[in-house]
Amino acid sequence: MPLRIEQLSKRYGNNWALRDIDFDAEDGRIFGIFGGTGSGKTSLLRCIAGRERINGGKIDTGGASVHLDQDKKDGGISAIFGKRQAGVSSGQAKINDFERSIDSKASVLLFDDPFVGIDETFREKLFVRLREAADAGKTVVFASSDFQQIAELCDRMMVLVDGNARQTGFPQEVYENPDSSDVAAIVGRNNLFAARRLTSTNAEMPEFFSIDGEHRLFAQPTNNLRIGAINKNVTLAIRPEHISITFGASFPEDNLLKAVVTGIRFFGETTLIDLDAGGLRLSARVFRVVGLNIGEECMIGMPPHRILVLKD
Repeated sequence: MPLRIEQLSKRYGNNWALRDIDFDAEDGRIFGIFGGTGSGKTSLLRCIAGRERINGGKIDTGGASVHLDQDKKDGGISAIFGKRQAGVSSGQAKINDFERSIDSKASVLLFDDPFVGIDETFREKLFVRLREAADAGKTVVFASSDFQQIAELCDRMMVLVDGNARQTGFPQEVYENPDSSDVAAIVGRNNLFAARRLTSTNAEMPEFFSIDGEHRLFAQPTNNLRIGAINKNVTLAIRPEHISITFGASFPEDNLLKAVVTGIRFFGETTLIDLDAGGLRLSARVFRVVGLNIGEECMIGMPPHRILVLKD
């Protein structure tokens, strides 16, 4: 039976750790919970596992047993997770506990950042084990502060920010269309900047004036509820991989701006180029750096259909 969470809330003293959390995790699927430090991921898993008393809402496991893969400092139902064992490295201890969790008889498996400190090659093998557990009919809830792991592994996901569920959907959907600026800021690298709308709400393609750099930029067609009042700032977003860099001819309709290269950062498969467009600081992601040096000028293009208007 699927795991169902309805309006779950948890308070520690006068501070709310979780507020009105709703989601369904299906049998045979991996549901991801993504958020930064202090977002409420661990509290949510502990509530589902019955280790924390909730202050509101409902947790329905259909009577299924639940296994939480986490350090049991205060007792509980799970094996010790990540605790150093004599003669065993901390990474190997995590792997051993992960395997015990996978092999448990529980129908619902909860994982709290289980792959911290485990190298990528071995992590891929453990991904396969998690997928096999889901394919066998178990419900898997996987919490992580690493969006790449969530994207690679999970069928659906929820983004937690300060104890609130800010967005739920498929990982690709959340990445490409974040609902708000706080989601866009943590789900992968993003260029976020303030702007003010110039066109009317019924304009087919809204035009904005960036606060930094004072550039006129067109954005993708946007729902009126998100586009904001004409006298108030909104947040625009564009992913680094959607910014093009050119030294020659380009398309004026792509929001062409002149920029100076201020940094070049190598990340293995890709390189991040830091840019200053008259005060508007941006980053572009490229596969290869050819004929580009710090201090040089270039033209950058930001296609309107790649610029999102976000809720703050």
